[in-house]
Amino acid sequence: MALDQYQEEEEEGMSFLDHLEALRWHLLRSVAAILILSIIAFLSKSIVFGMVILGPSKVDFITYRLLCDLGDYMGIAALCIDELPFTIQSRQMTGQFSMHMTSSFVVGFVVAFPYVFWEFWRFISPGLYDQEKNAARGAVFFVSLLFFMGASFGYFILSPLSINFLSNYQLDPTILNEFDIGSYVTTLIMLVMASAIMFQLPVVIYFLSMSGLVTSSMLRAYRRHAIVVILVVAAIITPPDVISQLLIGMPILVLYEAGISIAKRLEKKRAIKEAEEQKKDAEFERQERESEQNLTKEQSKPSEEEKKDEDDKNERFED
Repeated sequence: MALDQYQEEEEEGMSFLDHLEALRWHLLRSVAAILILSIIAFLSKSIVFGMVILGPSKVDFITYRLLCDLGDYMGIAALCIDELPFTIQSRQMTGQFSMHMTSSFVVGFVVAFPYVFWEFWRFISPGLYDQEKNAARGAVFFVSLLFFMGASFGYFILSPLSINFLSNYQLDPTILNEFDIGSYVTTLIMLVMASAIMFQLPVVIYFLSMSGLVTSSMLRAYRRHAIVVILVVAAIITPPDVISQLLIGMPILVLYEAGISIAKRLEKKRAIKEAEEQKKDAEFERQERESEQNLTKEQSKPSEEEKKDEDDKNERFED
């Protein structure tokens, strides 16, 4: 607490160049954290690439095993994915090395995201009012939580089902599915990162509602438009199959409804606060009027005494 107050006192007298210098150090620390974790991921090739990146391409992946268990329990054999008819190849000389670098950097960024966002929040929070700081309390935690929830959804649900669909899709039995390592890694990263970003929708709605740009009634009125936009975005960031689009569209729609509830809650709090402020203003005005009336009475008392004195003088003069 004392450190935050000290930093705020320091930043009150900062010039534009001082702010740029502070931003530079925040960016340097964020980049350093990403690079350190990326190097660790690069050195852990057998775990990061062999188990994490290539995990959804193997039939013993946890999602496929759970689907098989669910299929056995429900008596639906189609749910069990026991074959992925494709092979992964590297058709470029630098293909494996470049994908190793790319995947290591993405893993480093995902793991370092809470720290990166914390550095970003440390830079912008001193410029907020106390009321805005109180309203945005816990922003780092909730943003990081939604980010990891989205990344987990994209990795454990969206990616394996999309890979299964694409690997089993054939125009003709004579055409073999031999995917390039670059295409596989790029598709996996796109699905995971897109899900992580899309899961930030409640946070976006929260800040827009807090600033008064959107309301719960507006969000409800444009619900149909939002559904169309969500499906279009899902179609863009997912493979061209209806199942993948619905898989990412449904959670985003749920998050949109959660955003409506958040906006409605903020409006209730704002209405209660405005009512309390109006009550305080009315009480203050009443006290002001009472004090003015008392002051007027006090000022009128001397004039009555002076009038009595004048009457006494007049009586004496008549006598």
